[in-house]
Amino acid sequence: MFPTTPIVGSGANACVMHYRDNDQPLSHGDLLLLDAGCEHELYASDITRTFPVSGRFTPSQRAVYDVVLEAQLAAIDKVRSGNHWNHPHEAAVRVITQGLVKLGLLKGRVAALIKDQEYLQFFSHRTGHWLGLDVHDVGDYKVGGEWRVLEPGMVLTVEPGIYIRPSPRVPKEFWNIGIRIEDEVLVTADAAEVLTAALEKTPEEIESLVQAA
Repeated sequence: MFPTTPIVGSGANACVMHYRDNDQPLSHGDLLLLDAGCEHELYASDITRTFPVSGRFTPSQRAVYDVVLEAQLAAIDKVRSGNHWNHPHEAAVRVITQGLVKLGLLKGRVAALIKDQEYLQFFSHRTGHWLGLDVHDVGDYKVGGEWRVLEPGMVLTVEPGIYIRPSPRVPKEFWNIGIRIEDEVLVTADAAEVLTAALEKTPEEIESLVQAA
């Protein structure tokens, strides 16, 4: 069973954080963002993948997808015992800000842009949340005013994204690109264990999956 209504948004709706009408037709050239998860033995899951409706990413879509995937991998690398809760988010913010500069969507020095939170124009949510008996499970993110230290056995999502709405400041080929990639990650004593690692995620895998459908 689904613990909550899934998010299924294409085109401009892929840029809506919690779009749940899920009733619009898919158009050639659009991206489809699917955020869903099933329950198993009372435990929740939460997974997001983004697909090109036509079966292939446009060059601009692929460029943004690559940035989001790089950010997610950097964040997952920080999910390890002894790191604190915000380490994965900091890693994702750094990669996304660097990527936005390379794409020409932000201008300036990366450190200054991060300090001024300019990335929030395109990445306005946190990189993850606790996962367990609920999709957004209970648990403190800070203890005594400090970010909580990650411990073996904790499970969290890692889900950076980039959402580009139409704007005179943004080249038209980037309009309505909404991409999020989300996996479930278990904290262990060593490297993170991605519980959803069997699901397709690279752009090549995603394109092959859509073309085979």
